[in-house]
Amino acid sequence: MRTDEIQAFIAVCDVGSFQAAAQTLHLSQPAVSKRLASLEDRLGHQLFDRVGRSITLTESGRAYLPHARALLAALADGHRALDNLAQEVSGPLRLALSHHVGLHRMPEVLRRYVATYPQVTPEIEFLDSEAACLAVARGDMELAVITLPVTPHPILTEQVIWNDPMAVFVGATHALARQRRITPADLGQWPAVLPPRDSTTYAIIEAALNSHDVVLDTRMTSHYLDTLRMLADVGLGWTVLPLSLALDGLTQLELPTLSFARRLGVVLHPQRQLSNAARAMQSLLHEERIASAIE
Repeated sequence: MRTDEIQAFIAVCDVGSFQAAAQTLHLSQPAVSKRLASLEDRLGHQLFDRVGRSITLTESGRAYLPHARALLAALADGHRALDNLAQEVSGPLRLALSHHVGLHRMPEVLRRYVATYPQVTPEIEFLDSEAACLAVARGDMELAVITLPVTPHPILTEQVIWNDPMAVFVGATHALARQRRITPADLGQWPAVLPPRDSTTYAIIEAALNSHDVVLDTRMTSHYLDTLRMLADVGLGWTVLPLSLALDGLTQLELPTLSFARRLGVVLHPQRQLSNAARAMQSLLHEERIASAIE
């Protein structure tokens, strides 16, 4: 079985078309089509239904996809195991970062890493936390530093690096900013601007408010907390933001009975071989964890 054929199959699955897969793999579209035809011939099964310009996985394709991913991940593990024998910290570092963590927590860690390990080539991808977990589980990324899920991932292991307390904020002209006493029930009377409903942060906010029998009225959503900050600032709704952000211009609402906090940290696959480059990053993150606990 040729790995280039399997890579082509996975690329088409990930991006949804032969043309986009060809661009991802830096190949021509006929070359991708030829590799997939060869793979289907070797397997004796059709992997895609081709109707006009659209393609969908067949039942055989859906059954084969997780095994194809596992095969490439196992081969990558083998290469990393051999590379690690040299004890040299070099080569690529495949690292996923969530947007908030990447912009507000990781710059100093990355600065130290780049200065200490100049032979490493970081391959950093900014992903939503949920997508980052999927990338690590599939073997596309070695590590992800993200907002950790409320319920631990069934496959991945995690380590908390930072605790991230949050609070409710509104713009200075919002009616809630002028009320002297606020209760959780008051929030239910006004629309909110929050992270997407399928995100970990939304789940944390919703659970906290549901415990007070408050139903969210979410007007707009965004994964970008700086965007939510702006939307709240112009008066489109109240929001929940980390206290670590620069929040000048917003009014924090005092709600003693209501608290929100996220856990930010690193996830990895316990059965995958980490490269020396990833081990070095893991070590720096451990030092950051100790430093944040002291602070």
